Amino acid sequence: MTEAHLAVFKGRKIRRTLHKNEWWFSVADVVVALTDTVNATDYIKKMRNRDNELAKGWGQIVTPLWLDTEGGKQQVNCANTEGIFRVIQSIPSPKAEPFKRWLARVGYERVQEIEDPELATKRTRALYKAKGYSDDWIEKRMRGIAIREELTDEWKKRDVREKREYEILTAEIAKAAFGITPSQHKSLKGLKRENLRDHMTDLELIFSMLGEAATTEITRVDDAEGFHESKHSARKGGEVAGKARKDLEKKTGKKVVSSENYLHEPESRKRLEKNDD
Repeated sequence: MTEAHLAVFKGRKIRRTLHKNEWWFSVADVVVALTDTVNATDYIKKMRNRDNELAKGWGQIVTPLWLDTEGGKQQVNCANTEGIFRVIQSIPSPKAEPFKRWLARVGYERVQEIEDPELATKRTRALYKAKGYSDDWIEKRMRGIAIREELTDEWKKRDVREKREYEILTAEIAKAAFGITPSQHKSLKGLKRENLRDHMTDLELIFSMLGEAATTEITRVDDAEGFHESKHSARKGGEVAGKARKDLEKKTGKKVVSSENYLHEPESRKRLEKNDD
């Protein structure tokens, strides 16, 4: 499995993902950051034509990995730190040297996080805080991340391997918990490439956690093996959260699933920040 993230170099977004325990970066994003080209594909093609050695070793340097795109998750050509350094050698740009230093720092931070996982948690908290999320929301989000990791670790033990299988299992939990699929949930909130959970309300986060925590426990009790048995357990776990959600909605007269999201609710965010003060 890979874990997607977004890095920023001097205002330019560089998509990256964890693969085999190291960062791999979108080659196209790096090219755009260093050249300001409007057509990274064309630039890369010309670059390979100019550099025969780069062209010969392209298959060893670049690996297609799943990243967010305008059209959803797609395979994008990525390279690790060593590979990106090789690509940079073929780019005549004054931005190359500071980018190399930035890349080295990012790689060093990843090494630190492997040695001390708590650092990764602290950096994630700081990132959410810098974006204006409340401390209470951040606490729920971080707890949700931990619960999610426990669930995916359980799936790995039970021979669930393919990225598509993880997506289907997650959707099963979400459909049973919220009554809609993750894509429908994103559409309701007006999201495209954004991470759905980063735009959930407190209650949505809580019921997501309940569904995934219940799925972990049920998967263990069922001793589910493989994708199909895990899918059955995932549906049952989501149903636990779904029943709790419906009960709350019945007692409050309010829907849990909401169009509210961090991206489009600046006034709500300001109120949260004021309350925190």
